[in-house]
Amino acid sequence: MQRPGIGPVTASALLASIGNGHDFKNGRQIAAWIGLVPGQYSSGGKSRLGRITKAGDAYLRSLLVMGARAILSGLSDKQDGFSRWARRLVERRGYWRAVVAIAAKNARLAWAVLHYGEDFRLSQSTA
Repeated sequence: MQRPGIGPVTASALLASIGNGHDFKNGRQIAAWIGLVPGQYSSGGKSRLGRITKAGDAYLRSLLVMGARAILSGLSDKQDGFSRWARRLVERRGYWRAVVAIAAKNARLAWAVLHYGEDFRLSQSTA
């Protein structure tokens, strides 16, 4: 599997931090463990989502965020489905929320790759 935004440094940090991913039940748990999900404030049956929690490994979170920023900087001429989704997300929610959403998506996909046993392959377009 090739994944933009995950290079050899990020892949090795993910592997060193979470191993084969069997400690986590799903991809959302790994995103929450890294700190890439919004905090929840609930009272009286009403749930409010706040800022990202920033819990967990700051180094791994920063690598995923830098990879997501690199993805957004190279979107100008691409027309694939992921690029169209990312551009719409930036227009709808703003740059930094889109960066965090892409970083969380990459964390979830990386968990799936580690959990189900596929190999990381470096994409030629990502450095």
